[in-house]
Amino acid sequence: MNRSLSKRGALAAVCAVLFLTFLDNTIVGVALADMQTSLRAGVPALQWIVDGYMLAFAALMLTGGTLGDLLGRKKVMLAGIVLFAGGSLFGALSTTSSALIVARVVMGVGAAACEPGTLSLIRHIYPDRGERAHALGVWTAVSGVSLALGPVLGGVLVAAGGWENIFWFNVAFGLAVLAAAWWFVPESSDPQGRQLDVFGLAFGAAAVVGVTFAVIEGENVGYGHWWIPLLFVVSALAAIAFVAVERRVRDPVLQLDFFRIGTFTGATAVGFATSFGLFAVFFFSALYLQVVANFSGWRIALEFLAMTLAMVVAGRVAGIWVAARGPRGPMVWGCVLAGGAIFGVARLLDPHPSFGGLAAVLAVVGFGLGLALVAVSAAVLSVVPPERSGMAASTLNTSRQLGGVLAVAILGAIVNGRLIAELEHKLDVLGVPRAFHSLVIDAVTHGGVPANAAEAAQSNPLIAANLGLVARVLSAAESAFGHGLHVALVVAASVLLAGAAVAASTVER
Repeated sequence: MNRSLSKRGALAAVCAVLFLTFLDNTIVGVALADMQTSLRAGVPALQWIVDGYMLAFAALMLTGGTLGDLLGRKKVMLAGIVLFAGGSLFGALSTTSSALIVARVVMGVGAAACEPGTLSLIRHIYPDRGERAHALGVWTAVSGVSLALGPVLGGVLVAAGGWENIFWFNVAFGLAVLAAAWWFVPESSDPQGRQLDVFGLAFGAAAVVGVTFAVIEGENVGYGHWWIPLLFVVSALAAIAFVAVERRVRDPVLQLDFFRIGTFTGATAVGFATSFGLFAVFFFSALYLQVVANFSGWRIALEFLAMTLAMVVAGRVAGIWVAARGPRGPMVWGCVLAGGAIFGVARLLDPHPSFGGLAAVLAVVGFGLGLALVAVSAAVLSVVPPERSGMAASTLNTSRQLGGVLAVAILGAIVNGRLIAELEHKLDVLGVPRAFHSLVIDAVTHGGVPANAAEAAQSNPLIAANLGLVARVLSAAESAFGHGLHVALVVAASVLLAGAAVAASTVER
């Protein structure tokens, strides 16, 4: 087989694996209402259907990268695809929310096994720096496109026959990706002198699971609940134990000495910041457009299409820029562009946003994130030896996945807290009796609010006599949600600007 053609086939196969695993971060969001009806699932169950996948993915990323280095990156990737497809099959056949959550966790374990190899294999397929920068541009574009296409594809599949279609799609596409990876992807491993760092993997996973579980469940039960602070303490102790183990074992899962390299540390931090910003914009802006601005699913997809296309273009630009001048420039300017544009998104989001204006600002966000993501990947892989590329890739991807998980959890808590506090105050101002506050707030926070007063009147004749008050309550809910969203977006923009400062001070040209 022609060497150039073989490289392109291998790149297409690893990008297909990346697409499959990243797509499932966002594809089920549009199916939650259908799942709630058919599975009789409560709100906490629905949240874990989404977060169970991301949590397993983030917690076991380091394990997947290490096993790829030891046993063979292709072998571990193929095993991960099989596990992902098997979990998807179990999900498609699930008849309870508990079974579906288990299926999502299994899928996350499979994703953690196969996804780190997509980045570390690029280091081996493309040893030339210029070619590798171009390949990383393609990799970054695919990661952005997969996240953006998740809700669109999910909506189409649900409309065609229910939420189960999402999982049947995963099974079919997973089998196709398995065949492509088996045929095109070359094997590579670096087992010489290596051993499995069991305690390091266990403590690392415990730290990640503990802090993520505490953040997510703290939003549901309250951060003052006794076992939430305990989880944070356990997570901190696990992190301390992880560092202690990694300093002493002969072959650590995470080479702490690499964090003495400014470029490695800075790029890993920026990877977290870019993912934090991406998920903040995607989830919360899309939610606002649907709930408050009453955008249809197709209109939201078109709004975010500009962001997706800009990420694709930025990936190509960043590949050329990194090859010619190094990763610091695109990393810094990418974070600055994305962070500044998110401030613009916050200003433009109102109950009647300009479609074209918002699309243009989202495109700037996407372009900035595309620049930074390519530079981050190139920087991390350029400062570690090839035999440690699996560890480097899994460290970066763990940081990115955690950025997404914590963006949804932390910013969700900010939006929810601001919404409840402001709505309580506005209900008092409107003269709504205290006895009804909890009913209104529960309806707002759990998606039980009608689109307008007229729709509410159709569902309840008693409301028809108080249309003016109902309209003011709905307006208060929209305003409170909007203010909470703006605070969350300002936090996300600030995280990105902090990432730019970190990159400027730590990453070499």
